[in-house]
Amino acid sequence: MERLELTRRIDDLDVLRGFALLGILLMNAIPLLHLSDPAPGTIDVSYQRFLYLFVEARFFSLFSFLFGVGFYLFITRASGKGRNGYLLFLKRVVVLFGFGWLHMKVHPGEALSVYAVCGLLLLPMYKVGKWINLAVGLALTVAFSVMAAKILLPLSLILLGIAAGQFRVFEKLARHRGRLALFTLIMLALSAAALFYQYGLAPEGPFSPYLIGGTGSSETEQANAFMSAGVMIGPIVSGLYAGTILLLLQRKAGRMLLLPLKFYGRMALTNYIGQTALVIAAGDWLSLRGNIGWTELLGYLLAIHIVLMAFSMLWLKWFAMGPLEWIWRALTYFRWPPVLNRKRGNKSAAGG
Repeated sequence: MERLELTRRIDDLDVLRGFALLGILLMNAIPLLHLSDPAPGTIDVSYQRFLYLFVEARFFSLFSFLFGVGFYLFITRASGKGRNGYLLFLKRVVVLFGFGWLHMKVHPGEALSVYAVCGLLLLPMYKVGKWINLAVGLALTVAFSVMAAKILLPLSLILLGIAAGQFRVFEKLARHRGRLALFTLIMLALSAAALFYQYGLAPEGPFSPYLIGGTGSSETEQANAFMSAGVMIGPIVSGLYAGTILLLLQRKAGRMLLLPLKFYGRMALTNYIGQTALVIAAGDWLSLRGNIGWTELLGYLLAIHIVLMAFSMLWLKWFAMGPLEWIWRALTYFRWPPVLNRKRGNKSAAGG
């Protein structure tokens, strides 16, 4: 039973990471390809509004929370094996910062370095009581949300992820479906009210996603209010998304439907950086940078998701982990991690 719960917990987290990657790409591609403001009266305006209502700050918040859960699980598992979990995690975030520093050369808005810094700052919180972490995490999330301080939100959301790990939320979901359903219903009600509020601030026409701050222009001020409200309610909508996905995963049909996301999320580091590489490659090879519309870009991004999901499923069929995950692990432990998928290797050996 415990082994089944462990496997289910890992799979659930991987599916959520894969789901978070879907939305992250939709937003990251905007600055990477220097999208111009949508033309007034086009479907691009509606799509832009959709992105800032249902995507911006939602998937990023979910990814931050999941980093916190992984933070707790990594140290706990390492310590349980008799290793120095603190030292290993410290090395892990240093390597992650290195990935982020390199990634920042082509994508200034990248988040890996932010997670690494937050992980370092929150390392002492691993030993703090779960109720304290929960209370502080919630208080900071509310404060940062009201401030619309997107750059600070990862700090509080990672702390909430640590608290979720301490409460063993993901280990007993199957036993507490009623509580999960109640949580999701509450998040649905809060999200509906929050989105209604944000929608009321939406500009009638297109707006620039690159300009935030006082300019004296009423149109820009309204766009800023709309985007700030989106950041403010981001964690709430993220909670609805996470609850909905986890409810689906409690059913066999849901697990089958979301199976590709499990492999996508299991190689989250490789795919996060791979998304950037493919967007930049498409921008250069197809001359898309500054020359593509918002809805037209969506087709390319869906193709990138399909390519990376297929790649992830094929790669993990033969290999134990993603290529960048392998490097990350090797530099963390200073030893050679397994290369081949053990199950595949055992089948091959049996067949031979």
